[in-house]
Amino acid sequence: MAQGKMVEGKVAVVTGAGRGIGAAIAKLMAQEGAKVVVNDIGVSLAGEGGDQTPAQQVVEEIRKAGGEAVASYD
Repeated sequence: MAQGKMVEGKVAVVTGAGRGIGAAIAKLMAQEGAKVVVNDIGVSLAGEGGDQTPAQQVVEEIRKAGGEAVASYD
């Protein structure tokens, strides 16, 4: 296995991927060749709400960079 491509062709499920460290990990996994499930329930830092926008934005960024990703909001 080539170094740096250990996740190529695999599916990575990244929780909390709508922002912060989770988003960075999701993007890195995609850059390294994984198909990514961007999971984020979309609550605020106070634990309120349910906005799907952050996860969808990460999915769009991954796709624009040539990767494969879907969003999950559960």
